[in-house]
Amino acid sequence: MPPEQPLPSGRIERLRERLPLWSVQALLFLDMKNIRYLSGFTGSDGALYIGPDCRILLVDGRYITQARAEAAGFDIHQYQSKMDGLVDVMGTDLKSVPNHGSGVVGFEAETMTVATWTILKERLPGLTLQPLRQELEALRAVKDENEISDIRAAAAIASRALNTVLERIRPGMTEREIAADLDAAIRRGGAQEASFSTIVASGENSALPHARPQDRTVRAGDLITIDFGAVFNGYRSDETCTVALGRADAKQERVYQVVKEAHDRAMEAIRAGVSCRSVDEAARSWIDSQGFGESFTHGTGHGVGLDVHEYPRLSAQSESVLEAGMVVTVEPGVYLPGFWGVRIEDLVVVQKDGCAILSKIPKEFRVIKI
Repeated sequence: MPPEQPLPSGRIERLRERLPLWSVQALLFLDMKNIRYLSGFTGSDGALYIGPDCRILLVDGRYITQARAEAAGFDIHQYQSKMDGLVDVMGTDLKSVPNHGSGVVGFEAETMTVATWTILKERLPGLTLQPLRQELEALRAVKDENEISDIRAAAAIASRALNTVLERIRPGMTEREIAADLDAAIRRGGAQEASFSTIVASGENSALPHARPQDRTVRAGDLITIDFGAVFNGYRSDETCTVALGRADAKQERVYQVVKEAHDRAMEAIRAGVSCRSVDEAARSWIDSQGFGESFTHGTGHGVGLDVHEYPRLSAQSESVLEAGMVVTVEPGVYLPGFWGVRIEDLVVVQKDGCAILSKIPKEFRVIKI
């Protein structure tokens, strides 16, 4: 085994400190985002096994050179069959401990399949597999300066792309055409890809919080909601703008201002030590007071990082507390089925005494000239 070379961030060391707290002797990771976070390996398949005295990255032959280059200080185990590789590594480690082949290994409850669990139990009869969920949810929540820098860069790329695309929107274009234009602009701007399937929803479609772009053509007087993001160095951004095309009526502008005020109140509530529930309440109580409470149908925000939806969640059900360095969205909305909807979303990093906005587009009401 080569000598360990601790990651600059100390992520492995912090994880090992938690092993006795979680009553496990080792951890098995199958989620590729967690594997990247802990090892630096950016491939699309593999597994990671971490114990008090070992950290082993398992990959097949396609990735062996890449793994050796990216995962400095890790043992690299090459397999032909992933299950054979897991049994080999875990079985060898379990035999090295005093209880001779028995042990408790924690795993990501939301990633391991029933098939994998069954095979491991059958082939390693002394193994106890301990599902971990809440314990691992917060693993990537607090970002370091390099992570925040990458998210900021992703947000800047995405915002520049949208500003370019907004200037080209005209009546008669379809939602699909606008989304495709934005995706291309995001890539041209330096992103690896879009953060997720870009949402462009116009008119009555904008009343659907997670609408997919359709062949509907945009028309003068439409509200158009665009939910978009970019990926830079693996890190994602997330931002939503709602704009009017050509003109807007008084009710559209009023609802927009209600959502904007809710957005601003939630932003003002954010700082380290504040509960996620209270941030959600800051937005939700205002929308409710304006008569649109039943039309705000989702949480106020969520964490963002290597995944576009991460811990924590800003919702009425959340038990989490914000910490400095967390990156979260603030995205209240009002949706009026059959008519239109408004959602406004910024991406922020939590600070000791407030938050800093990472997304770049101003959220004042905007009417696109045609």
